[in-house]
Amino acid sequence: MRRAAGGTPGKSRRLPETAAVLEVRRAVRGWLADYAPDAVRGVAVALSGGADSLALTAAAVVEAGQVDALVVDHQLQSGSDKVAAEAAARALALGCRSAHVLPVEVGNAGGLEAAARQARYAALDAARGGLPVLLGHTLDDQAETVLLGLARGSGGRSIQGMAAFAEPWGRPLLGVRRAATRQLCADLGLTPHEDPHNSAPEFTRVRLRNEVLPLLEQVLGGGVAGALARTAAQLRDDGAVLDALADELLRAASAGADTHNDRADSNCPALSIETLATAPAALRRRAIRAWLRAGGAKALTNKHLQAVDELITAWRGQGGVAVGGAVPGSRLVAAREHGRLTLRLRGSR
Repeated sequence: MRRAAGGTPGKSRRLPETAAVLEVRRAVRGWLADYAPDAVRGVAVALSGGADSLALTAAAVVEAGQVDALVVDHQLQSGSDKVAAEAAARALALGCRSAHVLPVEVGNAGGLEAAARQARYAALDAARGGLPVLLGHTLDDQAETVLLGLARGSGGRSIQGMAAFAEPWGRPLLGVRRAATRQLCADLGLTPHEDPHNSAPEFTRVRLRNEVLPLLEQVLGGGVAGALARTAAQLRDDGAVLDALADELLRAASAGADTHNDRADSNCPALSIETLATAPAALRRRAIRAWLRAGGAKALTNKHLQAVDELITAWRGQGGVAVGGAVPGSRLVAAREHGRLTLRLRGSR
C-alpha cells in the first residue's frame, strides 16, 4: 500500500452550488444520516479516478469531513500506476485526510471481470481500517445489475440489485444518474479518467450500458433505468420480510428434527422433512438456501436448490445432492435420512 504525496490533506475545497453538486451532496448526506450517523472516525471512499467515484469523493469530503481515499491499481494496463497516483493526488487536493494506492494481482478465476472484482474488494477490505467503504455505484449501475440478474433467471434475489449498505460497503449514489456525476466533475473542472475497459464490447455489462439500455429507453419511451432501480428496491423490501419468515421456518424445522442431531459434518443442524414439506414453496426454498450457505455451500445455483428441494417434495429414493464446499478434497452433500434433511462432508481427506 502506497500513500500519495502532494496536496493539502484534510482541507476540503468549497464546492459551487450547482444542481449536480447539490444532488450528489444530498445523496451522500442522506446515506450518512441513515447508515453512519456516528461516523466520527470518518469513511473510506473507493476512488478509481472515474467520474462517479470522483464526484462521490468530492461530496463525501464536504459531508463526512474525514475521508480516506483508497485507489486500487489492478495493474492490467500499461501506465495504470500513474493513473492510480494521479487519482490519489486528486483525492488529497479535494481534501481527503489520506490517499492510499493499493496494487493488486488479478487472477483469471471466473473471467477477468470477476477476478478483478474479487481482488479489488479484498484490497479495499484489508485497507479500510474498520471504516465503511463508499462505492460510486449510480442508478445506472443499479439498472444494469438488475438486467444481468434477469438474464440469469435465478429468482427474485438476483434482481434485487445492490443494497445501499451491506457492511462494510456503502452506496450513497444509487438514486443518482451517471449524468449528474459527470456534470459535477465538469462543474469542478475535474477531468475524469476514462477506463478503456468501460467501453470494451467484450464485457457484457458494457454492452448493456451502451446498447441494451439505450434501446430499451428508446422503445419504451424513457424512464427504464429508474423503473428497474425502483423494482430492485421493492424486491429488497419484500426479500427482507421473506428472509425473516424463512429464519422462523428454519428454527421450526430444526426443532422438529430428532434430538440426536449432531453438527460434526457441517455448521448447521439437520432439518425436519415434514416441517419443510408443509411450508409454502417460496419460504421453503429460501430457507434451504440459507441453510446450505450456513453449512458452507459455495456458488449455489438454481439447479442445486431445485435438486435439494426435490429431496423434500419429490422423494423417489434419489441419492444426495452435492452442493460444493470450501474444504479441499471433499464434497458437501445434502441428503434425506430418516425423515431429516442433512448436510455432511463426504470424502474428506
